[in-house]
Amino acid sequence: MKYYPPQHKQNKFHCPHCRVYAAQNWLPVFFEPNASSNFVESSTLGISECSHCEEKSYWYKERLVDPPDVAAPPPHDDLPEDCKLDYEEARNIFASSPRASAALLRLCVQKLLVHLGGNGKHINTDIKELVEKGLPLLVQQALDYCRVVGNNSVHPGEIDVNDSPDIAASLFDMINFIVQDRITRPKEIQALYHRLPESARKSIEQRDNTSGTT
Repeated sequence: MKYYPPQHKQNKFHCPHCRVYAAQNWLPVFFEPNASSNFVESSTLGISECSHCEEKSYWYKERLVDPPDVAAPPPHDDLPEDCKLDYEEARNIFASSPRASAALLRLCVQKLLVHLGGNGKHINTDIKELVEKGLPLLVQQALDYCRVVGNNSVHPGEIDVNDSPDIAASLFDMINFIVQDRITRPKEIQALYHRLPESARKSIEQRDNTSGTT
């Protein structure tokens, strides 16, 4: 699902608290300029309340201040826990240093490759071996994209991620795509398949284990 970051006065976005794409209720903030005056609505302060979790977010001059604004999308629910640590750290520093964020995401991909069948030592070698085992082209391209951009964030190269933060930002989407394709989709299909009657599954197994039949 596309990530919609919090934006001032928008009716819907991904809540910074529960991370659900939900409607937001905007609440006015009133203050009393002095003891003898009436309350006046603030033009610089704002409060949004998530319709899903009912948590409030606080805004100043159209910018989210609490909780702190994070422009990058959250990690996929199925991203392995050891990878999530690097992903979340990359999210938290993305606004201040896209280059450091991209370097952390390169490490995240290196760890993710272990969960996909690699050894986690050399990203390029892991991708090559997974391609030989039938890795889909789009997933290979997503992994190589992360590898090349990540390498350029660690070593000087043709891509300056600080000058092109949108390139660093795209790494988050690439990682979530890889997880969706390689981890989530197989898990969902397996869950549906195992809802078939046991007799039907045994019949399928017998069919596939029988040789020399037409």
